Amino acid sequence: MQYKDESSSQSAGLSHLELDLQAVVDGMEDELVIVDEEYRIRFANSVAGSRYQKGAESPIGKLCYQVLHGRDRPCSAPLWDCRAGEVLRSGRSTAVIHPTEVLGVSKFFKITMYPIRDGDGNINAVAELTRDVTTERELETQILRRHHQLLALSHISSTVSERWDLNAILRIALDIVLEIINGSIGGILLLDEETGTLYYRIQRGLSARYAEEVRIRLGEGIAGRVAQTGEPILVEDVSKDDRVAHKDLVGMEGLKGFASVPLKTTNKVIGVMNLSSHMPGRFTEDDLHLLTAIGHQIGTAIEQARLYERLAKASERYQALLRHSLTAQEEERKRIARELHDETAQALTSITLSLQALISIAEMKGIGEADFVERLRKTHSYAVHASNEIVKLMKELRPTLLDELGLPAAINRYAKNALEPQGIGVSAEFKGMEQRLPREVEVELFRISQGAIGNILEHSGAKHISIKLECNSTRCVLRIEDDGKGFDVSKITQVDPSGRGAGLFTMKERVKLIGGRCYIDSQPGQGTKVIVQTPLAKDIAYEEDKGPIGE
Repeated sequence: MQYKDESSSQSAGLSHLELDLQAVVDGMEDELVIVDEEYRIRFANSVAGSRYQKGAESPIGKLCYQVLHGRDRPCSAPLWDCRAGEVLRSGRSTAVIHPTEVLGVSKFFKITMYPIRDGDGNINAVAELTRDVTTERELETQILRRHHQLLALSHISSTVSERWDLNAILRIALDIVLEIINGSIGGILLLDEETGTLYYRIQRGLSARYAEEVRIRLGEGIAGRVAQTGEPILVEDVSKDDRVAHKDLVGMEGLKGFASVPLKTTNKVIGVMNLSSHMPGRFTEDDLHLLTAIGHQIGTAIEQARLYERLAKASERYQALLRHSLTAQEEERKRIARELHDETAQALTSITLSLQALISIAEMKGIGEADFVERLRKTHSYAVHASNEIVKLMKELRPTLLDELGLPAAINRYAKNALEPQGIGVSAEFKGMEQRLPREVEVELFRISQGAIGNILEHSGAKHISIKLECNSTRCVLRIEDDGKGFDVSKITQVDPSGRGAGLFTMKERVKLIGGRCYIDSQPGQGTKVIVQTPLAKDIAYEEDKGPIGE
């Protein structure tokens, strides 16, 4: 490319092709200048010429650092390093983004430099192509800001959704918000629906007096209006705002820049988040949009935490009622068993002995006919059978073996008495049972075993069952397995009107009462396995209850 020392002679003696190229260069939107080895401008297209020409004085022939940057010496740090010299030395193209002020407005220019060689291949000049990239930089900044905001929202969402404790949610959320906005002063106020006032639940950077004394009614002050309208408010300097409640306290805290956003659930405002600074104008509309979005997430998390608290309290009440019910049930079993023993069993024993005596007298003295004596014998056998059934019922209601010999003997004896007469083999193994377990644990494990054995007897069609009970200093594990027909556990999600599923649900509820977990594994044709884990110490954590029964 040719270049001229004077703009007036740029078109003199040029060929038609050169004139076409000149027109193309002059028609560019970007500035193009050519600088020689001495840093003098040897060419400038019309865009560059019109920008740097001062009156009738052309920039051609003048030093580039004087014309382009208003400096009296070549560009160097700390403004920015001159890349023209680097291109002249290396022969490689380069590019740099150069910030500058144009009429008080910040601008960004991308300067791309190319080496120019003479006919012998020597580098003797540099072409500088300058493009205004301010719009692109602003767009990049907006994209980065939006990306940052999305990351912030994602961080808030994932953090608060993993927790159920309200104070932990508010504390973590506020800390993340302050980190996002690079702030240190803020607080979350919740609405007391009974009194209609906002109060600080969590705060950072505020005095204890301020947090304790500030109580804001709906519609009062800035936060009260935000809570009432559900719309955020941005304030340049809160200390000068007439809407402020507790203005004396605000002045004592030295608060200036201020932003207040609502904490919303689906259909109502449940609180407000305030962010402040000691500098006026600290927050922007862009900050307010982000904080509003975060406020919605925090509001939803608060509502979920409150629902969880209510569910937890309802579960505690349910567990207390269930514990009371089962305790009452055990007491009633004891009472019935005692009455059967003291009254019914003794009465049946008297009847049995009396019938035996009558039979003996009749046979000895030949009283009555043979048919009469036979009827006495049948009546006696009925009485004996009834007495035996009463004894079995008393053992069901209140197993004496559990009191006298302990849990292993009671489970083993009950299983054998219930299953072996029906052709079901029983094998039992007990480890770590040298010491007696707490009374409530023994009773519940025995009742759970009763329930499992009852289900096997009634539904399984098994030929053999295995019972294993192993305890250590911290927990007991009870395993009852059978080789029966099995069933699809996932299909039993509630108790049918017929009563199907009641045994499984009762087992699992009993396990929960002693702080344990129950796992029921069964598939059609593959038998059934019941595993119960129950703690003997409070600091032991168990894996989740995996069975779908009684979740």
